[in-house]
Parts: sequence; C-alpha cells; structure tokens
Amino acid sequence: MAELLTSVFLEACVVVGVSNDNLKEVCEQQETDAPLPQLDPQILQVHSPPFVKKETQCDPGPGGPGRAQRRRSFIKKKSDKHALVPGGVAGTEPPQEDMSVPKDLDLVALPQLCFPGGLQVSKEQRDANFHSLVFTDVFGNHSHGVVVQYYRSMPVLQEGAQCENSSGSKPPQLYVPYGVCVISKQPYYNAIKDCLSCLLGQLKTCHTVDFDERVKEFAAKLALVPIPPPGPLHVLFTLRPLTIELPSREDEDHPVIDLDLHLPFLCFRPRTLLQIMTCILTEQRLVFFSSDWARLTLVAQCFLLYVHPLRWQHPLVPVLSGQMLDFLMAPTAFIMGCHLGHYKEVVEETDDLILINIDEGTISSGSADIPQAPHSAAQCFKRRRRGLQLHYDVHTVHQGTCVDINDLRVKRRRWQQNLNLEIQKVVLEFVVGVFRDVSDYLNYEHRVFNTEEFLKSRESQDQPFYRKVLKTYIFHSFLKERLCRKTDAFTRMELDTRREAQRIKAGPENPRRPTMQELAHKYSLSECVGTSLASLDEENICSSPTQTSLSPAASDCSLTMPAKPVRTFKLPDFPPPLVYHHVHHYYTEVTHQLRKAMASLPSGDSYLLARYFYLRGLINASNSKRLEALSDFQNLYKTDVELFPNELVRTLVDSLRKEEMAEAEKRPDLKRLLCKVRSDEKSVVVPDDHVKTFTLPRTPLLSEEFVKVIQESGIVRDVPTIHRLFEALTDGQQKAVDPELFRLFYTFWKETEAQAQDVHLPAEVITHLDSNECVYKLSSSVKTSHGVGKIAMTQKRLFLLTEGRPGYVEITRFRDIEEVKISAAPILLLRVPTLKIKSTLRKEIFEANLKTECDLWGLMVKEMWAGRCMADAHKDPQHMHQALTNVLLLDAVLGCLQTPRALLAAHTLAHYNRRRREVPVTVPKSTVETLKHRINPSVCMTTPQAVSVLLYTPGQLTRSDGGPADTPKLWCALSGGKVVVFDAATWSMKPNCIQVGTKPLNCMLGLDQDQVWIGSQDSVIYIINTRSMSCHKQLTEHRADVTDLTLEGRGLTLEGRGLRLSHAQVYSCSIDGSVIVWDVLTLKVKKQFHLDCEGLKFMKLHNGTLWCGGRDCILELKKPSVIQRKISLPEVNTTATFNSFLLVPEVGGIRTATCFSRPSPAVITRTRDEANRGEIWTGLGDSGELWAWPLTGPAEPSHRVVLPECSGITCMIRVKEQVWVGGRACGPAPSGYSGYSGYSGKIFVLDLEGRSLQKELHAHTDSVQALCSAQDRYVLSGSAEHDGKIAIWKVE
Repeated sequence: MAELLTSVFLEACVVVGVSNDNLKEVCEQQETDAPLPQLDPQILQVHSPPFVKKETQCDPGPGGPGRAQRRRSFIKKKSDKHALVPGGVAGTEPPQEDMSVPKDLDLVALPQLCFPGGLQVSKEQRDANFHSLVFTDVFGNHSHGVVVQYYRSMPVLQEGAQCENSSGSKPPQLYVPYGVCVISKQPYYNAIKDCLSCLLGQLKTCHTVDFDERVKEFAAKLALVPIPPPGPLHVLFTLRPLTIELPSREDEDHPVIDLDLHLPFLCFRPRTLLQIMTCILTEQRLVFFSSDWARLTLVAQCFLLYVHPLRWQHPLVPVLSGQMLDFLMAPTAFIMGCHLGHYKEVVEETDDLILINIDEGTISSGSADIPQAPHSAAQCFKRRRRGLQLHYDVHTVHQGTCVDINDLRVKRRRWQQNLNLEIQKVVLEFVVGVFRDVSDYLNYEHRVFNTEEFLKSRESQDQPFYRKVLKTYIFHSFLKERLCRKTDAFTRMELDTRREAQRIKAGPENPRRPTMQELAHKYSLSECVGTSLASLDEENICSSPTQTSLSPAASDCSLTMPAKPVRTFKLPDFPPPLVYHHVHHYYTEVTHQLRKAMASLPSGDSYLLARYFYLRGLINASNSKRLEALSDFQNLYKTDVELFPNELVRTLVDSLRKEEMAEAEKRPDLKRLLCKVRSDEKSVVVPDDHVKTFTLPRTPLLSEEFVKVIQESGIVRDVPTIHRLFEALTDGQQKAVDPELFRLFYTFWKETEAQAQDVHLPAEVITHLDSNECVYKLSSSVKTSHGVGKIAMTQKRLFLLTEGRPGYVEITRFRDIEEVKISAAPILLLRVPTLKIKSTLRKEIFEANLKTECDLWGLMVKEMWAGRCMADAHKDPQHMHQALTNVLLLDAVLGCLQTPRALLAAHTLAHYNRRRREVPVTVPKSTVETLKHRINPSVCMTTPQAVSVLLYTPGQLTRSDGGPADTPKLWCALSGGKVVVFDAATWSMKPNCIQVGTKPLNCMLGLDQDQVWIGSQDSVIYIINTRSMSCHKQLTEHRADVTDLTLEGRGLTLEGRGLRLSHAQVYSCSIDGSVIVWDVLTLKVKKQFHLDCEGLKFMKLHNGTLWCGGRDCILELKKPSVIQRKISLPEVNTTATFNSFLLVPEVGGIRTATCFSRPSPAVITRTRDEANRGEIWTGLGDSGELWAWPLTGPAEPSHRVVLPECSGITCMIRVKEQVWVGGRACGPAPSGYSGYSGYSGKIFVLDLEGRSLQKELHAHTDSVQALCSAQDRYVLSGSAEHDGKIAIWKVE
C-alpha cells in the first residue's frame, strides 16, 4: 500500500558501480601504462520494500509483509553491457534480474548523481565520502537520498586468474568505487548518513560474495522503521554499533529537520545570509558552488528551511554532475549546485545567475539584481545572529571526555537540536518582520489582496524588494495560506510579537492612521496582562502603547519560549529481516512495547498517547492486522483529530476482505469509523484557493456589486454602512455608481490616508495626546478665537495646532460638547461662515472661520458628538468607531462629488447625527446603572452573527508547566461553528476565530485550564486545547444534536486557580434522548443510555442525582437510566414547552409561595426546612412564565412567576442570591434599541429569596440567547443575529 510505504523510513536502496566490460578495459590499459579513464556508472542493485511475503497466503493485506507493491521494472536489455556485482565472476553470464523500483521514483539520472565528479578506478585505497541528493517527481514531491562512495579492491575477473601485464608480473592493485544510495520520503540526512556508516563498517569486513545479501538485509531492516508522527515523539533504533534517532516534525506544517542548520552561519557573513534569503524570496536563479559535494545539498536545504513557512515552488537540483550543466540554461527560477571546478565555465557562459561560493562565503550576481532585505527585519536578524552560540567545543569546554560513543552522540545531538531551534526562531522572526502587515491588506471574504496599497505602506528603501516578492509564486502560495486563516509558526510568532495597540489598530473598524507613538517613533513595551477582570472604562480599553517594528523587546517573548520536551520510543533489535515469521514476531514485539509505553503515561497525557496510537496503527497495518490498525486509528481520532491519517485509513478500509468488513460492522467503534470514511468520500469539497488582486471597476456598479467592491477595497466591511455610501454617491437618484466616480472616491480616500501618514506634530503637542490617538482630519489654516492655526480631529477630541510657534490648544473632547452650530461672522464687508462649538467644561464658545470648509467640519463634529453620546449611553465603543468611519466617508464623498447636492448627499452618511435628531437617545435608568460595557464578537465579519453560547474561564497566576500566566477568557459561540475568544482582562478579542464544524453550537463546558468541550448540532463534541487555541479532539458517539454538557464533581483537586481533574466524568446529552458518560482523561465511554424525553435539551448533576429536561418534562435519575421522578407542566398548559432550566440547590429563609397546581392560585407558607430543600426553576419558550418545583417531594409546581412583556424565556443563571433570566419581548424596544426582528432582548433580574422582579434590563435589539457569569462579578449576555453583541453587566 503506497500510503503505508511512505510512512516507513526506507523508500529504496540503490547500489551503483561499473560493468565487467569497463573493468576489462581498465585491465588492458594497465598493460600499456595509460592513465586510468573515467567510467560510466551503472545501477547494479535496487532494493525497496516489501522484502518478505507470507507463504501461506497470496494477499494477506495492504502494504504488509506479504503484499508486493505495484512497481516499474528496471530490467536491463540484453544489448546492455552486463553489470558486475561486487560478488560476481567475469566470464559468467549474470542472471537477468528484475530490479523493480517504486513507481514514483525515477532512477535514470541516479548513477551520475551518485558519482557527480565521474567514476574512476584508483591505484590506491581512498577514504569513503558522503553527499546528499534531492529527487523531485512530476508533481513536485521530493524524495531525499544520501550516497556513500567507497572503494574495494579489484574483484576476480576470471576463476583462478588475475590480470597480468606482458612481462608476466602482476599489475598494481586497483580499487573500484561503488556507491550505495539510501532514499527516503523525508529529509533524514543525518540519520541516513549514520545508517550508511554502519553499513560501511560491515562491507569492509564482508566477502565480496556476501555483498548483495548484506546490502539487501540492511535495506530490509530500514524498511521496518516507521517514520514518527508530528509531535514530541522521536523514534530510536540500533544498527550496530550506533543508536540512531529519527526526529519528528514539530507539527503537520513543519518539515523534518535532521541536519545542522548552523552550517550556512559558519560559511557566510550575516549580510551574505540575508542576500541569499532575499534571492530565494524573490525567486532568482541561484547556483551554489563548492569543492565538496556534501556541502551543496545541506547548505541549499538550510536556506529553504530559513524561509519557512514560505515554500520554494521551482526546480531544486542541489547537485549537478558535469554532464548536467546545461540545466543552468533553464529560463525559469531554480536552485542548483555545481562543483567549484565549473565556476569559471558557468561565469563565462551566463551572466544573469546568482553565483554563491560556499567555500569562500561570497555571492556574485553579474547582471542580476539583488534587492536589499527590508531594513528593520534585516537589522533585527543581525542582532539575533550575534547571540547564537555556533561552536559545540565552546559549549562543552567545561565537560569531561565521554568514553561511550552513543552517549557522546546523544549530547551532541541534543546540543544541535537546541541550536536548530534557536536558529529557527531567528530566521522565522526575520520572515515575520518582512511579511508582518500582509494580513492587514487581505479581504478574507472575497479573497482579495490589495497589492497597490500594501506597496504604498512600505518604506521607500524597501519597495524594490517588495515589488519583486509580490510577483513570485512563493508569495502567492503564502497568501493562499493566510486567506485560509492558517495557524502556523508564522501566525503564532506574528501574534506573539504584535503589541496590544497593534491588535486594536488592525481591527476593521480602525482606518489606517499613525498613532502618536508612531509619529514620535517612541516604542515601548508596556503591555500589562492581568489575571483578573479589567476595568471597563472605555478610555482604558482603547488606550494602550503601540509598537510597529520588530524591536528586540518585541521579540524577546518569542525567542525565550521553552523548548517542548522530547520523548523517545526505542524499537526492539532487528530480527532477520528477510524471513516472514521473524518479521511478524518483530511487529508483535513492537506493538507490545507500544502498549507498555501507553500504560506508563501519566493520566491526561493525551498528546503523547495520540502519537503512540499512530505508531501502533502503522505497525498493525504493516503486520496485516487491519482491524487492529483501524481500532488504533479510531482511538487516535478521538485523541488528536489533527494527526488522523485520512488517506491511509481510507486505503485500509478499501482493502478489507469480506469477512473483515463483516466483523468491522459488528464492532461499534469501527462501524463509526467506516461511516466517517464513507461520508468523507461523499462530501469531498474542493477548497477555494484563488487569490485576487484588487482592481478598480470598469463598469457601472449596482448595489450588490458596489458592496462587493467596497469590501474588496478594504474601505468598509459593514453592509448597512456601504448601502448608505451607495445612496450618497448616487444621490438617491441613479441606480448605479459610475466607474469614474468610484475612481475619484477611491483616490480621494487613499490620498487622505496618505496625507495622514505624513502629519508631523511637534513633540510638545504629542505629549498632550493619548498614545493610541490618531489625527484623522486636519483643516487648512484658519482664524479662530484662540488664534490662527489648523483644527485637528482625533477619535477623542478636537484641538488647535497653532501656527508661528507651534503649540497645542485643546478645543474640546467630543463627550464634553454641549452645542454645535454654524453662523456667519462679519469680517469687514463680508460674512464668513463660522463654526461655533460650546463645551460643558468652558464658558467661552470656540469659534473658527472655516469658510468653505465650515459645512463639512460642522457635519463631522456633529456626527462624532452624536457617536460619542451613543457610545457613552450604550457603553459600546463600537458606536464611536462607526461614527469615525462615517466621518471619513462623508469627507471622501464631499471631496469627489463636485455638485450643489454634495452636502445633502453627505448627510446620508451622518447616521448618528440623524438618529440623534429623529429619536433622542433614552436608555432606562436601571440599564444605565447596571450596564458596564458592550463588545462585538462579529466585528471582523460582514454581518452580525448570533451569539448562541457564552463561557467564562478564570485565569491562572502560575502554570504547572512553567509557562506564562493565563488570563481569564470569554468564549463566544457564533453561527456556523465559529468560536471567538476574548481576553477578559482587557475585553480585547483574540485574533483568528476557531472553526469547529459548520453547524450551530449548543453548549460549552470548561475543564481544568486546558480544555473546553463544545457540543454541536452536527452531533460531535469538539475539544479545544486552550494552550494552542485549536481543536485536536472530537467525540463522535452521539447520533443527533449535542444539547448539553455537565461535569460530575468527583475527583477534582485544586491547583493554582483552576480545577485539575483526576477521575472526573462528563455527561453529554443529545436531542434524541441519548446520554453518554465520558471519562475525562481517557475519553472513553463509561456508560450510555437512552431517555424517553421529547427533545432532550438540558442536564444538571447535584448530589449524585442527574436531572434531565426536554420540551415536555423534567426527569430525576438517581442512577443512570433509572427514572426516579418525572415533572411535567399542569394540564392547563398543554401547548407550553420547557425552554430553560435552573437548578437551585438551596433557597434560604422562610417565605410565601404561590402554588399553581390548579388554575386558581393558593397561597401557602413553608417552614425553613422545606425552603432549604432547594428548587428547580423552569422557563417556558413561548411565554414569559417561570415555574418553580421542589427539588424533593411531589412533582407539583410550588410557584409561578409571570414576567412582564416577555414573549419567551431563553436562558437562566443564578448569580449570588439573584436569578438572571434572558428572553425576548414583542413590540418596539426603548429608544435607541430598535432592532430588525421586531423583538428586543430583555433581561429580568429576580430576587432568589422572594422571587420578586428587581430589574428589567434592555441592551439588545434581538432576543437574549445566552447568559454566563464571570466569577459573580459580572454577567455577560449575548443576543441573536440581528444584534449579535455581548453586554457586560455589573452584579450588585
């Protein structure tokens, strides 16, 4: 099976040598004392897996020891010269052997590559030498090889006879070179070199007749070695006398690194290193030269790893023989390597190549242009380079001499791995510095990259580099990954080194403008990360320091990250690898060792457990135990879904025999896996990976087209705002926007952005402004009541930049404005339009003779004032961001519309000013007093998304693994399987939402500090790792919507500020009535049962009792599946359904309750003991009724509460001695809250003791869908899609 064979260490082992006829010619030339000629190398042997077959069965299984892989024949024709196997005898006809090779491997050029300098018989013994190769197939896939060249004495040419010269004396002893090449799918250069070194020791002592068998046995042993999966697990095996390590990839996106990454640092100066990396990024034609063939491939591969995650897309031939020099005439970009002896020849033939001399550490470009690397990234690279310790002897000078070779190798290997990790961080930091801002110019919805604007934002000295890079395939592929929101090493470092102010500024609601710190070039590292809830003052939220370059301080966090600990798994000693039953026993022993390794893992180490499942699945598949392999892969799917080998599992399923398929259908775990494989085959979706470059339209734009183009341009994303812009540009008359008008508008918008970048403010002015403030508009020089100067507008205030001696005079903050009006001031014989602004903090009125700009500035100031009033009233800073966007848009509209109606058209965009005039903002007093802040989880999306679930997870001051402290987080589930995470210390949104499936999400449960479980309508439970912020595990046992999750409290211990789970269990339920009990550590199903409950929706655990509820009833279960009590609504409510559920374990105090067991209420008084027994509160989905039921006793309701003007209850939580109820109310919302759906979200706060209504809160324009508590200090509410925001309420 091809997929399985690519998961083993060896792809092929090839022996290259000379033929009999060539050796005879050499002997004849010895008689004439002629110089020894160069010979043509030929392939003598090809060995590739599988090497053994099961004797008793023709087709035991895919890829196992008994099934031969489909191959191409490498049979030599009779007309070919006979090859001489080192153990062969001259004069005898060698048998015709089918030297078959894997179908994807082309060996035609291999003989020349094994002897790139030519093959020549020697009169003296020479040392063996190694070099590496890279093979590329027609699909661009690489295989990697290492060749050892060694010399053996001239073999016997005829039985009993040796070559003799004419005098009858024996000629000098000759030595014949042979090459052994080991080829692997992964670049294990050091490991293969070690293996060949071990083989070389055996070949030097073996007889020539044993050569063939010894090489074949060596290859068969390597075919028994599996390639480790991505992660912290390395594989060890022993080839006497060495123990060899196969390192794993760091993750799925990383390549294997098994070479010394510091070699180029020893060969080249930092400036030359940067030039070579620049040439690769700009896709030049590069040729490496060296007098040592071994350096070519290793150095070229190092440079390709330096630019990761960008991937070279062109030909890669790091070793060219003398007969292949014509490859250098190829017109495309390439990376090739030649012997230094060809340097002059290449220079004379071509002048447009980048020639790199590894031996001298120089680079020559001829007529080719090498642009300079971006200055800031290059300077950072040079600083980091100085901090690297590149010499092992310096590192170990204080250590004693190691007497064991394997111990010495282990120490050297660990040092090299740590150094490789440091170099990876340094070069990745350089790549991040070069491409940091690319994402700011991407439109993810329409897959557009704004090339022109990105170029304009670069420094002038860096633009030649970027102009070349933007045209390359390597950058195009990089853009595709960014548009897919790929989370790789680049993304992680970019986020780690981005300051908080940059994250805020990168939001779509913030137009690109330089902050005060950027203008003053003051960079500081003052990010303060708390572990408790932050102050919710808007000024604090929006003000944080900014850093725009990758300075040392900004990068220290990435370069001091601790290396992940590495575990090793050692394979047993190899058996005789050409005998089936020995190989079968060997695979059995490996699975036994893996089983022991799994048993020794600490509880909860699922990351390493997944790697063991992967390895055991590979071994079982190789051993023809297909069902056991599928079982391992099913366990792997539950443990780490990202490691799941889809192609391999699909091939395994296709290879099952009838009896095996029947057995698999009987096993529930395998049946689920078979269903997944079949469903995946039916739902193959071709991803959209195109990338568009933004271009101005050439035809008139209708409304829908206009929305798309504006979003692609990156000006605005919000659809209602774009519709208002369309109305303004068409002046409410035309049906389309003319392309010339759009060009004028776009040009004015971009010119305004460029002018803002060039604003120069004196240092004494900058000190008066907040660090994150930006100047968005600057007037012309005008006369004002405070002198002559220019009026400047930031997102927070207006100030006057006085002329003459530059100075700062604050006019007003927008929240302090009391009145804005325009009047005509008499100046000489003229009446000049004057803008008057009255502030609540000053008695005098500010006046400015703005002349022709007066109407524009009056409208802008009114809009910003109205936006600030709306933001303050609703505690929602996004209103201010939206008002700022409106102001910039109306400025651009007035600039491009040169008509008398331009000002009237611009009024269309003054949305908040119009709303303030039409509907004064009135927010209920209770809402104003309780509401602290509002945040928008849909801010990066074009339309609002419904907030279906909210979860708060507390922070952690210290972590057991020594990592940085965790901040508290707010998890928000949106439509379509999106999960957005907020840092609850600052209420800033984490970049890149987490995608779990495509269906809506129903429930979330936080476990420990490491996991969040999410139940989805696609019947899957997704488990998110809170460290990596990615979904690695999925539980697929449910067959319908997963509706609720609850944690059983057994075995919980407190560590730090979070719960650590020892023997905890999670209960999950689905809408079809299924309940599953999960072991948290092993993720195994402990119990499973079914309840006869219509639409099972919620579930709670209390004192060993499980409470489950659906639309028609509430069930009490003392034991799983044993119903103790059933609660249903009274017969008078036959059409009502339960929609929310709250368990109140204790209700303190003596109180009066109203019982509605019959239509007419009766008042009863209960004792303290009766009250303390607790209650169950239920809410109805189609009315505002709350019902209370005793936790014990008869299944009769004890109380009924009717919420005023509520048409349905959606959620409930208990906070201290209050119950917060979320619902919807028909009819209009209060002023300023009118929504699109006809419903306004309402929150009712009830006293738990007296069941009395304390507050009615309004903050959503759609129904409240979710409530959660943040440590009983705040309550967070989320609403449906027409509002889509989260309100943060303080708890009294």
